[in-house]
Amino acid sequence: MNEAETRAELIDPALAKAGWDVVEGSRIRREFRISQGRLIGKGQRSKPQKVDYVLQYKNHNLAVIEAKAFKEYYTEGVAQAKDYASKLHVRFAYSSNGKQIYLIDMHKGIEYEVSNFPTPDELWDMTFAHEKLAPGQIVWRERFSSIPFETKGGLWNIRYYQELAINYTMEAIAKDNTRILLTLATGTGKTAIAFQIAWKLYHSRWSLTKDTTRLPRILFLADRNILANQAFNSFSAFKEDELVRISPDQIKKKGRVPTNGSVFFTIFQTFMSGDNDTPYFGDYPQDFFDFIIIDECHRGGANDESTWRAILEYFSPAVQLGLTATPKRDVNIDTYRYFGEPVYTYSLKEGINDGFLTPFRVRQIETSIDEYLYEPDDDIIEGEIDTEKKYKETDFNRTIEITEREKYRVKVFMDEIKSNEKTLVFCASQRHALLIRDLINQYANNGNPNYCHRVTANDGKLGEQFLREFQDYDKREPLILTTSHKLSTGVDAPEVKNIVLLRVIRSMIEFKQIIGRGTRLFQNKDYFTIFDFVKAHQHFQDKEWDGPPEEIVNGGEKKICENCGQQPCTCIIGPHPFLCEKCGFYPCQCEKPHFTMIKVKLSDGKVRELWNKKDTTFWSADGKPITAEQFLQSLFGAIPDLFKNEAELREIWSKPDTRKKLINQLGSRGFPKEQLQELQALLKAEKNDLYDVLAYVAFQAEMIDRSTRASLAKIHFINYNDKQQEFLNFVLSQYITLGVEELDDVKITPFLLLKYRAIEDAKIQLGNVASIRKMFIEFQSHLYDEREAG
Repeated sequence: MNEAETRAELIDPALAKAGWDVVEGSRIRREFRISQGRLIGKGQRSKPQKVDYVLQYKNHNLAVIEAKAFKEYYTEGVAQAKDYASKLHVRFAYSSNGKQIYLIDMHKGIEYEVSNFPTPDELWDMTFAHEKLAPGQIVWRERFSSIPFETKGGLWNIRYYQELAINYTMEAIAKDNTRILLTLATGTGKTAIAFQIAWKLYHSRWSLTKDTTRLPRILFLADRNILANQAFNSFSAFKEDELVRISPDQIKKKGRVPTNGSVFFTIFQTFMSGDNDTPYFGDYPQDFFDFIIIDECHRGGANDESTWRAILEYFSPAVQLGLTATPKRDVNIDTYRYFGEPVYTYSLKEGINDGFLTPFRVRQIETSIDEYLYEPDDDIIEGEIDTEKKYKETDFNRTIEITEREKYRVKVFMDEIKSNEKTLVFCASQRHALLIRDLINQYANNGNPNYCHRVTANDGKLGEQFLREFQDYDKREPLILTTSHKLSTGVDAPEVKNIVLLRVIRSMIEFKQIIGRGTRLFQNKDYFTIFDFVKAHQHFQDKEWDGPPEEIVNGGEKKICENCGQQPCTCIIGPHPFLCEKCGFYPCQCEKPHFTMIKVKLSDGKVRELWNKKDTTFWSADGKPITAEQFLQSLFGAIPDLFKNEAELREIWSKPDTRKKLINQLGSRGFPKEQLQELQALLKAEKNDLYDVLAYVAFQAEMIDRSTRASLAKIHFINYNDKQQEFLNFVLSQYITLGVEELDDVKITPFLLLKYRAIEDAKIQLGNVASIRKMFIEFQSHLYDEREAG
């Protein structure tokens, strides 16, 4: 029996005998897909991770089973089973060939042969046997587990890490934890997770009283209206009268805070406002809310210095759940001190490698005017310049403005992006965002008056409208938004293909949030590009980049900031609740009468001499961008596993099916086609075949351009009649112009239709389709013939 027969005839009956898919609440999840496979370019993915069986009981995944064919040794699947069990955080893993069963206890680290699979109740008891919970805690675990996930009519498929985050949170609530933290990368669906938690609490009738006599009152608390609004819309599975959006206008209109409802949404600023300096949150009893969800909790709510902390302290009886995308760091240690260690963490690296987030490349751009020292031939339009000072990135568009510099930078990135790609541009201030918006529209000159708009605090409701239109899949304007701080978080716009950094990013936290604007998946989006003019890519080299939560010893000495010399740091470390977006400073510099922006006009000669230098970094499977040199080195190290010599590479590359398989293998090892093509450009080999790049990297073979390859291959035209030669000439012209993708066998029909208009007409000229296909594939070997290439 092969594996499929073994599963159907032996393993499935053994599971049914144990009660799986028979006992109420038990379920066998066959071919359970853990990951989607990392995006590797051209709409393709690396091989996804799939588990043969996941045993689920009471809406909890409890065990995995890796099945092997009857003839295989029964422990052959142990390594895979352990890997899957670790990923899914289940305690038990099994490997079986149908006649023998091998068990692994991942918690105790013991493994042994067993005679049969456990029943659902036995496996449930085995999973939680080590815990000593109070009877009431066990009851709530059971109640929470009995509530299935809400799938919105099958439209929402819960991902494995979301399921883990939800279940770990419900477990913490059942155990009477009052402060809970979830750390998940931006774009992984924290709001959807929050919805499922609220759904389970609501339908299990959990509340602080624990008596199930009333429904819970849940508060979703954010620091920006866009986040609160997005969450409100995401909770639409609740009945309309169960959802309440708290706003200052609504409170003033009704003369009181709303109290009728089950799930309330508001922002810190609304709760902190009120008549006669009395905050609105004080109008609620302290125990009014049973459960509070704090979105982006690292941005102030749990910070000791934040005035918003008063809200959380006032509602201290409530169970409070913090959502954040940032692991523990010195700058947000108060958040972790308040909530405790996260009950679950899912990193950006995991998200990209699992295929749930979009990978990225970084274009590091250096220009000749990254710094400026005044020269007499430049004109001072406004303000007083320090003639001896070298102005650096942190000064530009805060204390000094040079329009020609910004115009040049706009030209540099606009020449690289496609005009129909959605793009976010982060600027130093609102005034800078205004200038960049104008320069983009001037340079684009495409007849679209809404091509680029600014969205900042000053743009108010009109800016919010531009943002909604930008987020709308069906609308193609605006396509570019400029901003300062407003869009660094909370923008759910999966179509974003480019992020342009024109201001210094001081904070690792904010840097990760900005990158998160591009990581959301979208159709035909294989990667997104970060255009970095401000050396923000240096954050990638920081040990804090996407690492695990950093242990900070309690009572340990905190670092003194190297920039301001203060502890805690008084530098701008991300979107500050009181940061002035006009000048970009805290405290605001605008109010100071002596603060005048220096405006300089460069001389014409200097403008003509502006230059730039670009480098590209690639996303590696270990979660860090790597340079072209590192990419080459890692590619060189992987090649021996794929082909041993140039002759083997030539043989593989000469056939469409084996060539496609090799490209997929390279992609699954962290070398997607898009990045190989980038490497091709860096080697100035755009006119060469991708084969030449691989042969050059592996064997230092001489590279030959596609045109030469095609010319040499035409020697073999003598083996074909005139009509066939004409068709092959047409194919070769496409190959020379567009590359090796034109030699894929899926191109045969499009080529025939393009050249002959109809398949029947092509058959009259060339013979039946099978013979055309044979000719198309056979001729390719001549392109890579050793004698011709030599």
